[in-house]
Amino acid sequence: HIPAKPATLSEYPLEMLPEIKEYLVQHGIHKLYQHQAEMFLQAMAGNNVIITTSTASGKTLSFLLPVLQQILKNPQSRALFIYPTKALANDQFRALKPFLDFFGKGKIDAGVYDGDTPVNERSRIRNSSNIILTNPEMLNSAFLPHHNQNGFSFIFSNLKFVVIDELHAYRGAFGSHLANVFKRMRRVCDYYNSSPQFFCSSATIANAVELAETICGRRFTLVENDGSPAPEKRYAFIQPPYIDSSKELRKSVSSIAAEFIPDLTVKKHSFITFCKSRKAVEVVLKESRDHLKSNDIPGTDYSDLISGYRGGYKSEERKEIERKMVTGQLKGLVSTNALELGIDIGRIDTTVIAGYP
Repeated sequence: HIPAKPATLSEYPLEMLPEIKEYLVQHGIHKLYQHQAEMFLQAMAGNNVIITTSTASGKTLSFLLPVLQQILKNPQSRALFIYPTKALANDQFRALKPFLDFFGKGKIDAGVYDGDTPVNERSRIRNSSNIILTNPEMLNSAFLPHHNQNGFSFIFSNLKFVVIDELHAYRGAFGSHLANVFKRMRRVCDYYNSSPQFFCSSATIANAVELAETICGRRFTLVENDGSPAPEKRYAFIQPPYIDSSKELRKSVSSIAAEFIPDLTVKKHSFITFCKSRKAVEVVLKESRDHLKSNDIPGTDYSDLISGYRGGYKSEERKEIERKMVTGQLKGLVSTNALELGIDIGRIDTTVIAGYP
């Protein structure tokens, strides 16, 4: 059991533009969390910043505020937001929508530039988007090789910020590859006489500054004092029971999860169940739906309130599942770690992890 924690708030920084303050006030944000204000001041001082506050602490707003400040001052400024998965980039674009609607396309425009983006939309993003959301693969295969054509030269000439979300995902060989991609990007930026600031966010890790400096090749400042409130949390560890008298075999974690899910669904809890493999996702999903359709739960068929989510689904299917979960049409998802990297579903109240994380 972890008790609740109150928020630590700070006033708006004096340097913040009145338009940004107006947006925040209209959306009920009359003060910033301590870490958001600290990151804004560090960014205004020209530092590269890594922020490692907790999940759902407002890290997106932390690195978005200094980016908006610069773009509103100079609409020609460009920012690259780099995410490890396409799903996360699309989710963060949804989080940007209120800002885009408030300030209008004349001041701020954004677009997702990945393998699913149509050709005509790619052209529009290159030519007019201040904020471009993409992933390391697109940076390596589309942006850098074609830096002198198709509008990319303008992006690199005016690149002010590179934002790397979920930095802890870039470890091992993947992290080594990304470090080399950024070496290449720095050479391209030098060619265009631009020197972007780097903002990174990560889950709480022990060596955040070391990781950021190794990957980005720059000196970093750490923001780690979390000012966000946290609700009470309870963790339960479940050992599956034995299935025979010899006490040699236990029930599978998948079957235990499949027994949990119907109860959560009927009680209208919003949840995500994480499984270790695509096959486990389909097994748990099928067993859970069978339970929901069986006579164990009389009345309404709740089986359409849960869905699977994993690699292998079509892009349109993934986006539709994400939309239904965000809007509340779905109560739960059974997922691989495809949903592990920060999809923003604020109403989740239960997580079931089937197997060691």
